[in-house]
Amino acid sequence: MLELLANDTGIWIALSFIVFLAVAYKLGRKSILGGLDARIAEVKNEIETAERLRVEAQELLAQYQRKQRDAEGEAKEIVSQAQKQAEQMAKTAENELAETMTRREVQLTDRLKRLEENAISEIQSHAAELAVSATQEIITQTLSAKTNAGLVNETISSLPKNLN
Repeated sequence: MLELLANDTGIWIALSFIVFLAVAYKLGRKSILGGLDARIAEVKNEIETAERLRVEAQELLAQYQRKQRDAEGEAKEIVSQAQKQAEQMAKTAENELAETMTRREVQLTDRLKRLEENAISEIQSHAAELAVSATQEIITQTLSAKTNAGLVNETISSLPKNLN
């Protein structure tokens, strides 16, 4: 067996390789395991950070969704109030228009009544004037100068009787 060890280089290479592995394991195990542990800790830290960021993102998303719902609710309420105000303004405008129309109708009725009364008054005064002038003309035409003189004489003679 010694002869085999002395002549075979493959055994020496294998034996030196095993010794190298044992020394490398003994000396490098701590540094390799420390590097792996550090890498594992770094990956865990990154996972924890990512998880924390994911939770924060979900919380922010929930906040923004709540804010959006609140804003939509407020917008609906504002639109509802605006519609109510518009309806109220329309009713007020309708009432004011109706009142204005009623007032104008009353004013027009009063004006027409006054115009009618004025027209009747003018017609009556014109008719009276026409009647007086027609009567005057009839009296003038029917009374002759003789009748006129007789009436004057009769009036003069009746004056002393009426004065007493």
